[in-house]
Amino acid sequence: MFILLLLLGLVAGVMAGFFGVGGGLLFSPILFFLFTSLGVSSPVSWTVGSSLFCTFTAAVSSSIQQKNNKNSYWREGIIIGLFGSLGVYFGKEIVTSSYYTEDVFVSFFVILLVFVSILFYRRSKSNVTLQLKAKKTGWLKQLGAGGLGGLIAALAGVGGGIVLVPIMNLWYRLSIAKAVSISSLAIVLISLSGWLQYALASNAPEGITSFTLGYVDFGTSLPLVMGAFVGGFFGVKLNKKASADRVQLGFSILVIAIAISMIAKLI
Repeated sequence: MFILLLLLGLVAGVMAGFFGVGGGLLFSPILFFLFTSLGVSSPVSWTVGSSLFCTFTAAVSSSIQQKNNKNSYWREGIIIGLFGSLGVYFGKEIVTSSYYTEDVFVSFFVILLVFVSILFYRRSKSNVTLQLKAKKTGWLKQLGAGGLGGLIAALAGVGGGIVLVPIMNLWYRLSIAKAVSISSLAIVLISLSGWLQYALASNAPEGITSFTLGYVDFGTSLPLVMGAFVGGFFGVKLNKKASADRVQLGFSILVIAIAISMIAKLI
């Protein structure tokens, strides 16, 4: 099992590095397939909680890189991250309720994949860098961005960056570099709050391994993370050698494959 998870993490890391997307988009489907295939009770809660732990470790690495590149915005990132924790709380309450079934989770995740694919398509087709006048981001705007990012994170097991970056770039008119930097730090706090809240959930059933706390299965998550760290390095290298058209085509195939696989799992 350890070797299999390590290999799955390696593949996920290569894809995440190659396509430049957050690991949560790949961790969640892998964990969902794993938990449902092994007949674990409450697979959605296990998926989201464990995926947020994986996302947290990846986000910490990303934030360290941003700091080393002297592209850190601590104040904005921390404030949005703290507001995101509120969104995580409400999202966790929804996920752990009887209403958030496997069908609902899959439907929500597929919609999220479509949203991400549209953003990816727009990014790949944009060859012009726009000079935008940044708007002031008061606490109400930061609450809105963080709260929505946290809610998405808790519902899908992703970091929330797929919501935070477009909001800050398109609506608040921050540069993409600044938006990504703020998002990276915010995701650290959002995903940390997320997996801790799932870990501290009471009455959680047994997971796959014995190394669990609440709805977080560390025995499953850690091998994935280890493989993803290595795979991400090679994924970034491959991305530099591939044309934009091939990256876009590959991402489209990946999104379609994940969506079909998740839907087929429930049929």
